[in-house]
Amino acid sequence: MKKLLIVYYSWSNGNTERIAKELQTAAGADLVKLETLIPYPEDYQTTVDQGRDEVERGYQPELKPLEVDVSGYDVIAVGTPTWWYTMAPAVLTFLNSHDWNGKILIPFMTNGGWPGHVIRDMTRLCKGAEVRHPLEVRFDSGGGAHMETPAKTVQVWAKAVKQEL
Repeated sequence: MKKLLIVYYSWSNGNTERIAKELQTAAGADLVKLETLIPYPEDYQTTVDQGRDEVERGYQPELKPLEVDVSGYDVIAVGTPTWWYTMAPAVLTFLNSHDWNGKILIPFMTNGGWPGHVIRDMTRLCKGAEVRHPLEVRFDSGGGAHMETPAKTVQVWAKAVKQEL
């Protein structure tokens, strides 16, 4: 039986965390939240501006140490909000910090209507991984927590991921 680890980054409304926890409930997997060593400002607009600058520069913030050994998992689901059409910088750091050879990667992302190229970017970074079950979940474009993607879509996806184990 394969072991699943769910790794995610979530900042403002917790939308990505919500999807990660739904997957954890469905699949019974270990769950880890990525946290930057230096937290982002609490002010939304300040963080948006900082995030844009970081994405444009390809910045990779230092992360707090994880409490799990990623190498001990066969299947790794990685979730991110969309930041300026790609993944959050914390996820970029995580993906670049691990060996993906022989792993199954399950990329998932949340967005407010502008999905960009998140899944493609995540896939490109995880050389040697077999990518399965990518998921885009859309929330309201006003930056809120109302999920526009049907809940059934997320449930079906979580069941498909569970079948990988």
